[in-house]
Amino acid sequence: MSTHAARLIAPDGCRGLPTPHQRRIRNGAAMATGPAQPVQSGQNGQSSRLDSRRFRQVLGRFATGVVAITAVDPVDGRPYGLAANSFTSVSLDPPLIAFCVAHTSSSWPKVRGAKVVTVNVLAETQQAVCVQMAAKGGDKFAGLAWTGSPGGNPVLDGALAWLDCAVEAEHPAGDHVIVVARVLQLDTHADGGPLVFFRGGYGGFAGGFVEPA
Repeated sequence: MSTHAARLIAPDGCRGLPTPHQRRIRNGAAMATGPAQPVQSGQNGQSSRLDSRRFRQVLGRFATGVVAITAVDPVDGRPYGLAANSFTSVSLDPPLIAFCVAHTSSSWPKVRGAKVVTVNVLAETQQAVCVQMAAKGGDKFAGLAWTGSPGGNPVLDGALAWLDCAVEAEHPAGDHVIVVARVLQLDTHADGGPLVFFRGGYGGFAGGFVEPA
């Protein structure tokens, strides 16, 4: 998962994911957000000012998949999770993956407390699941069906694949932390197309996208 720099910071620190208030873009066509905003350049052509809205808008043209990162808190025995579209494979030998989590996330400390965290690759039919995982507070697993991974964490029904991972390093990076984890076990799960995040909206390869209002 190459990181998607066009993310809006969602309530629980999940990057770029729409809130429950969304609107559909017909035929998958992205809507214009206004005229281009040139970046001011300083000495040697380097940017001296970068508008955050413009940054999100431009980097939003890079499409990503979406994952739900889950774990069972060893303290209270409850499942916790968060959604992220900043997920990527890092290394084959050793098998490493990475994802980004906002410093403001209230769910990550609960997930991080487990020895094993589980990455669920979401399907295009799981937009509502993603929104639920991105919400702040409450029971994120209310109404969701899941089974336990070998590491004991939720594998969401309908997810395309899952990976049990052990966190190896956390690197502070601006308003987020880059988490690097070693893959312990993994498998495919359900069939179907992936949930895709592009220009602030959800979609699939054949369908339209849903953009936040």
